[in-house]
Amino acid sequence: MSIPRSEYPRPQFVREEWMNLNGKWEFDFDDQDEGLENRWYESHQFSREINVPFCYESELSGINEQDFHDRVWYKRTFTVPEKWNGQRIMLHFGAVDYQAQVWVNGTYVTSHEGGHCPFHADVTRELVRGDNEVVVRVEDAVKDLDQPRGKQYWKERSEGIFYTRTTGIWQTVWLEPVSVSHVKKVKLTPDVDKDEITIDYTVNGSKPGQQLEVEISFKGERVAVDSLTLNGNRGTRSISLQDFHVHDEGRLWSPEHPNLYDVVFRLKDHGQVMDKVESYFGMRKISIENGIVMLNNRPYYMKLVLDQGYFPAGLLTPPSDDEIRKDVELTKEMGFNGARKHQKIEDPRYLYWADRLGLLVWGEMANAYTYSDEAVRRMTAEWQEAVERDYNHPSIVAWVPVNESWGVPKLLADKRQQDHTLGMYYLTKSLDSTRLVMSNDGWEHTKSDLCTIHDYESDKEVLKERYISVDTIMESTPGHRLIYVPGYGYQGEPVQVTEFGGIAYKKSEWEGWGYSGATDDEDFARRYYDVVSAMLESPLVQGFCYTQLTDVEQEINGLLTYDRKPKIALETIRLINEGQKKDRYTSEEEGK
Repeated sequence: MSIPRSEYPRPQFVREEWMNLNGKWEFDFDDQDEGLENRWYESHQFSREINVPFCYESELSGINEQDFHDRVWYKRTFTVPEKWNGQRIMLHFGAVDYQAQVWVNGTYVTSHEGGHCPFHADVTRELVRGDNEVVVRVEDAVKDLDQPRGKQYWKERSEGIFYTRTTGIWQTVWLEPVSVSHVKKVKLTPDVDKDEITIDYTVNGSKPGQQLEVEISFKGERVAVDSLTLNGNRGTRSISLQDFHVHDEGRLWSPEHPNLYDVVFRLKDHGQVMDKVESYFGMRKISIENGIVMLNNRPYYMKLVLDQGYFPAGLLTPPSDDEIRKDVELTKEMGFNGARKHQKIEDPRYLYWADRLGLLVWGEMANAYTYSDEAVRRMTAEWQEAVERDYNHPSIVAWVPVNESWGVPKLLADKRQQDHTLGMYYLTKSLDSTRLVMSNDGWEHTKSDLCTIHDYESDKEVLKERYISVDTIMESTPGHRLIYVPGYGYQGEPVQVTEFGGIAYKKSEWEGWGYSGATDDEDFARRYYDVVSAMLESPLVQGFCYTQLTDVEQEINGLLTYDRKPKIALETIRLINEGQKKDRYTSEEEGK
């Protein structure tokens, strides 16, 4: 039997040697919360099996139960290859929802809080020759609304805009050998204007006199080689690419030209290679100049689709790497140049394919639903991990820490909650000054780089009137919400409508809802044309995000069904997105 999700899980920081621990694990529910007291991490007769990395609520897990189980346990054995002897062995988890504790051979090795970000432990001292045992306990309190959960519902059956929960391991588990001295992380910051890449590096176990060699190439052609002598465990180096003269020939990264530079890091000690890591970067700049969104110093109109990142059989976990790539390809085939990943910190493999194939991505935090000191602590901690994990991806051009006032329900009246959205904006900027940040996507903004609005009006004429001037936009209240919190206001930010459409159209056995409804293919195309053309014809709107890529559970407002079948021809969607008006989509009144 093949290992599920067997592709390399960390595509921007690649080492040659690794071992995938996905597949069959022993598994149990712990509804009485007795596992810790009875030391299940030392000895326990597990009663079930689960297919990692799929959560027990999913079909692909082999369990497929949606009842509440706040605590679950996992166990599996593994054998470390003999050729790894003498190296440090790292145990990695891509993501575990929500609180994880890990033991190896009965010894506690690490814990982690946060359902979407990776963590690891050095387990070298706990290992023995032959079979080793890893045990994981996960606690995911269904009704804890202080917990950042995104679209995961706190009731047993999904409804409305909320979906089936994900409990436990839902991204790849794997082992990796490293030397005592090894590259811990690199932060790659492109500067298009200077034609430089700045590298912030951290080395674990560094020794004075060791050297870090950096080799950069483009399509197999060496561009730059640099070598620096370590003086401490971290540092910064800017490297000139010296290829300004070829940028117009296509070395900048964009959705239309997803050009990537390859980079190899070699950590050397007296000439001996201690560590080798392969990565990549894109020379890409996102900015705002005189109220205009710019990509690589040129005006750029964002045409995004809202993407929940759910799958029928795997829920938050894509069934395969091919399915991830397919989502990116389908998005581009429909004429979109980007996706807003909604209420989910996405699998790094998605971002890899967005980088490789060319798709802008808005990265978004999975929000909590109540405001408290504990919710703020959890959110800020996990968000910092997310920004750090995904910083190097050229596809990501915007960060959305808060959506539609989720987790800050009294934002209009509560200054603390206002300060929280401001704090998230400035915290994100302090971690990443190179991208756009929204304090609260959709409405009730405090400080945001864009004025983003969620508007599910379906009448084209209403939309055209609403988005004809700054005054008409600011006077509107889509969703009966103010666009800015009182005391804050519009300061000339570019306007984008980052949720709209949501046209329901039943094309499968799924029953569900949307924000407006179509009766047949022709009606769906006409309705899609109405809302998209209203955006394209606005003199002020500089981008949009259509709701949504696929149907999801009870929502049937996707351009594709839940199993990724087009509802109408992809070419039709593409032509409308490109503004190529067809007579049959034009209303009689508009055609006059």
